[in-house]
Amino acid sequence: MNGAAKLEKSEMRNTVLQNCSVMIGLESLSYWLMGLAPTWFHVGNVALHAACCLLFTRAALSVAGLKTPFAALGGLLFASHPVHTEAVTGIVGRADVLACFFFLLSFLAYHDDGWWGTERRIFFSSIMAALSILAKETGVTVLLVNLAFDLYKSWPPVKRSLLDMQWNEESLQFARRAAKVFMVTSLLLVFRLAMLQGGLPRFSRQDNPSAFHPCPHVRMLTFCYLVAFNFWLLLCPATLSHDWQMGSIPLVTSLADYRNLATCLFFAGFLWLAYRIMADFESHKHAPLVLGAMLLCIPFLPATNLLVTVGFVIAERVLYIPSLGVVLIVAYGAQVLYEKMSGSARLQFLLTCWFVVMLASFCSRTMYRNLDWSSREALVRAGIRALPHNAKMHYNLGNYLRDTGRPELAKKHYSEALRLWPSYASAHNNLGTLMTEGLDAESHFLAAIRHSPGHVNAHYNLGQVYRRMNRSEEAVFMLERCLRLNAGYTPAYLLLAKLHSGPLVGRLLRHVIRLQPTSADYLAEYATWLLHNYRIAEAQKYYEEALRLQNSHRTSFLGLARAVRSKGPKARLHQLLLRWHMICCGQKRQRLVYTGDLYLRSWEHYKPGQVTSLPEQSDRPVVACNTVEMPSLLVPGSEDSHQPIRKLRSLPERSESNLRRPG
Repeated sequence: MNGAAKLEKSEMRNTVLQNCSVMIGLESLSYWLMGLAPTWFHVGNVALHAACCLLFTRAALSVAGLKTPFAALGGLLFASHPVHTEAVTGIVGRADVLACFFFLLSFLAYHDDGWWGTERRIFFSSIMAALSILAKETGVTVLLVNLAFDLYKSWPPVKRSLLDMQWNEESLQFARRAAKVFMVTSLLLVFRLAMLQGGLPRFSRQDNPSAFHPCPHVRMLTFCYLVAFNFWLLLCPATLSHDWQMGSIPLVTSLADYRNLATCLFFAGFLWLAYRIMADFESHKHAPLVLGAMLLCIPFLPATNLLVTVGFVIAERVLYIPSLGVVLIVAYGAQVLYEKMSGSARLQFLLTCWFVVMLASFCSRTMYRNLDWSSREALVRAGIRALPHNAKMHYNLGNYLRDTGRPELAKKHYSEALRLWPSYASAHNNLGTLMTEGLDAESHFLAAIRHSPGHVNAHYNLGQVYRRMNRSEEAVFMLERCLRLNAGYTPAYLLLAKLHSGPLVGRLLRHVIRLQPTSADYLAEYATWLLHNYRIAEAQKYYEEALRLQNSHRTSFLGLARAVRSKGPKARLHQLLLRWHMICCGQKRQRLVYTGDLYLRSWEHYKPGQVTSLPEQSDRPVVACNTVEMPSLLVPGSEDSHQPIRKLRSLPERSESNLRRPG
C-alpha cells in the first residue's frame, strides 16, 4: 500500500470488530485478484463511489421526485464533494462507501416500485440493510430512514385512522410494514451487539476529549457545537484533515464562548426545517426537503455522542452517508429557485453559472485534497498545515521523520506534541527511543508509563535502558511487567534471554518459537543457542526448519554449515555451500561464503571485508510491535512444562559487557 495507507494501519486495527464479514470478504477478493497493488485498491474504491453516485441520482429522481437536470446536479455534487476524499481514498473509508452502497440499495428496494414489487420489497430491503450493517454499524439507520419516509407518504390515512380510532386498509398495511421493519431492526441490533461481545467499544480521553470532561454542561455545549461544525464541513469543506483528535477543536467551556453563536444559528435553522417538515406531512409538496432532512439527521445521529460515546471528535468519512441529505436539499433548493425565476432568463443563467462555479470549486478542492493523500509525507504535512495546534499531527510527522532518518527534526515535533498535549504517552515513548542519554530516555519512558500504565512498549523500552545502564534487576522487573500486560510480547522474552544464562535461556527461546513458530529468525536464534551448548543434532533440526520457512535465510545457512562442520562430513558441507552459492546467483545482493573459509578457519574469523548476516536486532527500541496475545504469564520450565516468570530474578545475570547493544 502507499504511505497514506500505512499511516492508517493502527486505525484499521481499532475497527476490526466494526468492519465485518462483507468488508473482509471484499478485501480478501481484492487481494486474491490483484494482491497489494494500491492502484487496484483505489480503482475498487472509485468504482464503489461511482455506483453510489448513480444510485443516489436514481433515488433523487424516482423517490424524491426531483426533475432530471436537478437530480443530475445532485449526483454531480455528491460525486465531487471534497469531504468524501478520506472515505474514497483511505483503507478504513471503504467500509463507509460500501455501507452507503447497500444503504441506497435498501432504500430503493423499499421505496422504488420499479425495482421490486410491493410484496417483496421489505424482504429485499432487509437483505440490503443487513449487508450495510455488516460493512459498518451505521448501516442499520437505513431501516429507520425507510420507515420514517414511509410514514411521511402514508401519513394522511394513518392520521385518519388515529382520529377515527379505527383501522383503514392503508393504515393497516403501513402498520404491517412497520412491524416487519421493527422486527428486522431488533434482530440486526442484537446480532451487532453479539459481534461486539455484548458491550460497546472503549475509548481514551485523547480520542474524544469532550466525552471525558467531568462537567456535564461542557460536554453538552461541545457536543452541540460539534454537530454544527460537521454541518459546516458539508457546506464549506475548506479545512479538512485525516485526524481531528487531541484538541483539534477546543472544548466549549462557557456560555460566553463566541462559538455558541454558531451553535444557536444551526439549531435555529434545524428547528425551522423541522417545522417545515411537520407542515409538509399534510400537503406533501416538498418531498425532497423531507427526505433530505431524514438522510442528513438519522444516519448522523450515532456520531453525535448524544446516544453513545464515539472514538473521534470529527471523522470526515462518517459524513459520507449524511452528505446525501445535504446534497439533496441543495439540489431541491436549486430547482425551487430556478422555477421561481422562470420569468427571468438572466436570473436563471446566473443561477446556472453559480452552480457551475460550485461544481468547479468542489472538483478543484477534491483534486487538491487527493494530492494530500498521495503519500505518507504529503498527508502528515497537510495535517500540520490544517491543524498546527493538533498534537497528533506533530506526532505523526515525528514518526515519519524518524522513519526517514531525521531524528533531530523528529525530536522537535515530538516535543511540540508534548507541549500541546503533555500526557501524550506514545509521544513520550517515541521521543525516549531517540534520546542518547540514558537518564533522558528513562524520564520519558517513566512519563509514558505514568500517563498510560498499560503501555507495553514503554515498559519494554525502559527495560532496555536499564539493561544498558547495567541496572539488571530493574530491567528484569520492567520486562516482567511488560509480560504481565501482554504475555505474548516476544521481544521481552528475547531480552530476558540476554539478561540470563544457563538452561533458562533455552527455555525462553523455546517459548519464543512456540509463540512465533513461523519466524526463521527466532528458530535460528534458538538453534544458535543449542549449537553453543553442544546440542548439535537439535540445532541442525531447527536450522533446517528455518530454511524450510525461508530458503535464503543466511544466518540459518551459516549456522547449519557450522553444525555440519563440527560433525566432520566434508561432502555435506560442500553440498550446503553449493546450494548457498546457487541462491546467491539469483539474489545479487547476497555475499559469497567460501567452503575453505568455513571449514578451515575458526567461525569467528573471516577473510578481511567478508560480512555475514547478523541475527535480527530484537532489542532495539520499540515503537510498535505486532505480538501474539497469550492468556497467562508463563515460560517453559522444561520442554513440556511451564514455570512462572518471577523465578527469573533468582538467576545469575550476564555482565553488561556480554550483552548485545541495540542497533
